[in-house]
Amino acid sequence: MVKAINKLRHKFTTHADGSDALLFVHELVGEQDGPTIGISGSIHGNENAGSQAVLELFRAIKDKPLKGRILLLPVANPRAFAVNHRFTPLDELNLNREFPGDPRGNYTQQLADALANHYFNELDYHIDLHSGTDRPTVDYVYIWNDEPLSRAFGSKCLYRPVEGKAGTVYAGTTKSVTMDRHGTKVVTVELGGGIVDQGPYVERTVNGLLNMLRHLGVIEGAVQPNPKQIVVTELAGIRPKHGGWLEPLCPANGEVIKGGQLLGRVVSPYDFEVIEEIPTPFENGVMIMQHLTRNVVEAGDYGFMVGNLEGSTD
Repeated sequence: MVKAINKLRHKFTTHADGSDALLFVHELVGEQDGPTIGISGSIHGNENAGSQAVLELFRAIKDKPLKGRILLLPVANPRAFAVNHRFTPLDELNLNREFPGDPRGNYTQQLADALANHYFNELDYHIDLHSGTDRPTVDYVYIWNDEPLSRAFGSKCLYRPVEGKAGTVYAGTTKSVTMDRHGTKVVTVELGGGIVDQGPYVERTVNGLLNMLRHLGVIEGAVQPNPKQIVVTELAGIRPKHGGWLEPLCPANGEVIKGGQLLGRVVSPYDFEVIEEIPTPFENGVMIMQHLTRNVVEAGDYGFMVGNLEGSTD
């Protein structure tokens, strides 16, 4: 069984209102030796489906037999989370571009430094939960340095970054501390988001995390077989050139979209004219991210993401 559950708090600075800036971590310690696994959510404040999944995962495993140690970081960026904002509102910086951070830097850099030195440095495995913000909805998993673990989450679509191909690889992310500095095994999950009920995505995330923990031998139970999976090595992110109502026209995430099909269109809320039609970028693609509802967007907002099926593997 779980031998101990500890609520860990680390103060890294003081806010101007006198309150402490804290990291909140839930530590579950097993009765048997095993790896230390970190599971984190809401590094972007408007991606809270992962935080909900961390809560439900805690409830699901707190009374189960456990090997090793699990460190749950439900909210990596509390200030951004509190206002449902992607960036830290104190300085408008993207926390997931500021690692490894700076203890004497601006607020976001201090937060990144605290996470790097009081959370990420302890992990053998890190599972980082993201979603499609509060408007678009996303569904894929990165393959970094532990492909079986990435596959064990159970997503249909996976993305293997390849140098020289278009994709979603950025400097200053958590992996610059975990994988690149410490050799930690890393999985990045992108699931959920949008102005829709997050319940099904939270449930899928919890089920995927449980299967990953079974795969690692941390909790008991049979590992569920993977579904038929697609691995793409090229992703295209498509942003609308114009603002207005973005109306989705594409198939569901995980489904094929062919050249000539429209991803969506931008319509004026004022004169009802079609301002822009947005085609898919590949002759043979798979939907990765989209708006599931008619949403208001500004020019250059997140729109769609499509994986190139040419050169993809199972």
